[in-house]
Amino acid sequence: MKNSVLVLSLFVVMLYTSCAQDAKNQIDTPSKTPFTAELLIDELQIPWGMAFLPDDSMLVTEKTGSLIHFEKGKKTMIEGVPEVYNRGQGGLLDIELHPDYENNGWIYMTYSSKEGKEKGGNTALIRTQLKDNSLVNSELLYKATPNTTKGQHFGSRIAFDNEGYLYFSVGDRGNRDVNPQDINKDCGKVYRLLDDGSIPKDNPFVGKKGAKTAIFSYGHRNPQGLVKHPKTGVIWNHEHGPRGGDELNIVKKGANYGWPVITYGINYSGTSITDKTAMEGMEQPVHYWVPSIAPSGMSFVTSDNYGDYKDNLLVGSLVFQYLERLVLEGGKVVKREKLLPGLGRVRDVKEGPDGLIYVAVEGKGIYKLVPKS
Repeated sequence: MKNSVLVLSLFVVMLYTSCAQDAKNQIDTPSKTPFTAELLIDELQIPWGMAFLPDDSMLVTEKTGSLIHFEKGKKTMIEGVPEVYNRGQGGLLDIELHPDYENNGWIYMTYSSKEGKEKGGNTALIRTQLKDNSLVNSELLYKATPNTTKGQHFGSRIAFDNEGYLYFSVGDRGNRDVNPQDINKDCGKVYRLLDDGSIPKDNPFVGKKGAKTAIFSYGHRNPQGLVKHPKTGVIWNHEHGPRGGDELNIVKKGANYGWPVITYGINYSGTSITDKTAMEGMEQPVHYWVPSIAPSGMSFVTSDNYGDYKDNLLVGSLVFQYLERLVLEGGKVVKREKLLPGLGRVRDVKEGPDGLIYVAVEGKGIYKLVPKS
């Protein structure tokens, strides 16, 4: 009798957990949206990152290694772009302007670089300036090591916080059992630097023997979303899980996000990675996706252009080819919506200085979400 009660209790717990998870991952497709999607820049293959210049023109990175300046309907190729290790998920990646760009002209870019003794490549961060359609005064600020010929998990996004600290992400480079949990090694990390590439004295692992002192947080898999919360100023990230277990996180100083010790995902083959989804001393995600949506790029909506979308989070989906709207309350996801279904592999999403949302789609280009009147 006791065994029967125990089995029944376990069944109820499992059923409740399953139902809770189904509710957590339920996604709606609204019948109406407060915008229309207009193709602004066409004929792009893998537009990885976008940055808006003060004159309302735009810089767009192509993963293959091209940097495009789009102004008044015209595309101009920028010279002086660093050579990229164009393999798998590697190439020319994110781009971000310095918060004081109008005075100092600094542009920050991440890309997969071959620089180093080993064959292959790893993620690098540079700052550079734009003059007469060419990049000048380029400086290497950080280069993850070692190089590897693996083609996966380079990251990488860039964001500044309210204090002017620079954050950027690097994936685990396909070496999950070595890199993410070891603060003496690069990869599987979010890094924090001063704008000139130097290490902040209060970084969490400064003074620890052997540690990579640029590390701000660790235990990440492949973070391809990084953005500052417009109200709190803290940095949020999302990252690819394996099969299931994509995560949305708030990046905390010195925090361990658990990969691969804990995860809500499994191997692509269907086998288990670990039986643990939580462990003391490791952060739980704000939200996780099962099945994986393969998130790339994200942006908070800060303007009133889209009605009740204000303060929501928009995330691109590569695998399901839509834009996802996350409604947040108290730092938690309370609702999901599928926007622009079938649009294509959404690689990046950003709110422009005009308060409009721009969406980069592989094989198509950059869409502008125009509010309906």
